[in-house]
Amino acid sequence: MRKSDFLISVIIPVMNEVENIDPLIEKLKNVLCVYPDHEIIFIDDGSTDETLLSLQKNHEKDEKIKYISFSRNFGHQNALKAGFDYAKGDCVISMDGDFQHPPELIPSMVEKWQEGYEIVNTYRQRKTKSGLFKELTSRIFYKLFDYMTDVNLEEGSADFRLLDRRIVEILKKFKEKPIFFRGLINWLGFEHYGIKYHPEERGAGKTKYSTFKMLKFALEGITGFSVKPLHISISIGAIITFFAFSYGIYALIIRIFTDRSIEGWASLLITISFIGGIQLITIGIIGIYIGSLFMADKERPNYIIKEKSDAE
Repeated sequence: MRKSDFLISVIIPVMNEVENIDPLIEKLKNVLCVYPDHEIIFIDDGSTDETLLSLQKNHEKDEKIKYISFSRNFGHQNALKAGFDYAKGDCVISMDGDFQHPPELIPSMVEKWQEGYEIVNTYRQRKTKSGLFKELTSRIFYKLFDYMTDVNLEEGSADFRLLDRRIVEILKKFKEKPIFFRGLINWLGFEHYGIKYHPEERGAGKTKYSTFKMLKFALEGITGFSVKPLHISISIGAIITFFAFSYGIYALIIRIFTDRSIEGWASLLITISFIGGIQLITIGIIGIYIGSLFMADKERPNYIIKEKSDAE
């Protein structure tokens, strides 16, 4: 059992969520009122609306409401990293600012932390109103991640979790670019506990994750934890080479020992196009790994802070 007097930090990345800020803060206050020592840190990830202004006003009214504002949009995962870097709590809870992560779940997360669990994850239950395409691609991603990596990432994993101070201090040492917290935190080990929840409907505004961004996020997650895609591309290349070589021997035999010659420009073009496509995919996979090494070698910071409250 952990001590009863502790500081809770709640970190919330936001981008153009001005209409959700006030109602979310009100909801969080109702939940966190039973924990006198707490702080709520919003990370403004390059908003172009009045999100920052709303955060400034709320900080003036309540010093427990803090904010960090980036110089531009650096991405959700980097915003989470900034929250972990600046949070002071004995435990740190990360969540989104669109109401899909229910604050009412926080007491259950804290209770499990007090029981001794250093990582309390949450797992999103499938929504009946979700689009078929989103549900299908989500399932495919989790299946691929489990197959491609040695990290067990349960379906429905979200960035809504509680971390013990010790875990946060470890995460602060990582300098990965790009960073994928869902996989990284599971990779760490330690005592995990999972809580299932049904996501709420989104508040005002619209999702910031387009199909392209989701695909990029998935690729970064998989390539950040495994080189298996490279092994698969080599295997595919070997199989295609074998069949191409076999077909070449067959064509040579037909040409030498018979009066027939193999015709069919269509099949030839299809074969060449197929092999060319595989080559481009393989080069793309290699390019992702090289690009990650290139960005990491620059040693640029994950984010740049333009303004902040007293979240030192």
